Amino acid sequence: MNYSHSEDFIKEFYFKMNITTPPLLDFRDIAKNLGIKVFYWSETSQALYANDLPYIFLDESLTQQQRWQDFCHELAHVLLHTGDKFCMYPLFREYQEYKANNFMYHACVPSFMLDELDPSELTVENVQRLFNVEYDFAFKRLEQYRSKKLLMLNWNSQNDNSIL
Repeated sequence: MNYSHSEDFIKEFYFKMNITTPPLLDFRDIAKNLGIKVFYWSETSQALYANDLPYIFLDESLTQQQRWQDFCHELAHVLLHTGDKFCMYPLFREYQEYKANNFMYHACVPSFMLDELDPSELTVENVQRLFNVEYDFAFKRLEQYRSKKLLMLNWNSQNDNSIL
């Protein structure tokens, strides 16, 4: 399958940490590998840098699935973004949030791992269980995955016909 830049980045990122299957997706291990300190608190989850060190604060009231999802969202900010969101233009902040949400879906449920599943295993319930995400999250991620596969099939079939 042809991967997007984000999908390639996540695959390479996980392979460097020897994370190749869903059971190895654990935010505590990822944070440890990257030297990110994770704390639980009573506020909304967020990431920040202090003295050039990354920190992720996770809302302690969240479920295990929500913590994993929030961690991946905040990880995107640590890996991909700079600047104080309170000092940036609203549209740029919105752009960073959009990018972090996109990263979150692909980091929580990586395409390369979905590709390894038998098509019969690509159900919302199975993805929810395997990747430790909420039902709605698994539904949306599978929708993204299937839409891209369909798009690639259509694109490839159109290009194959033009060669003939």
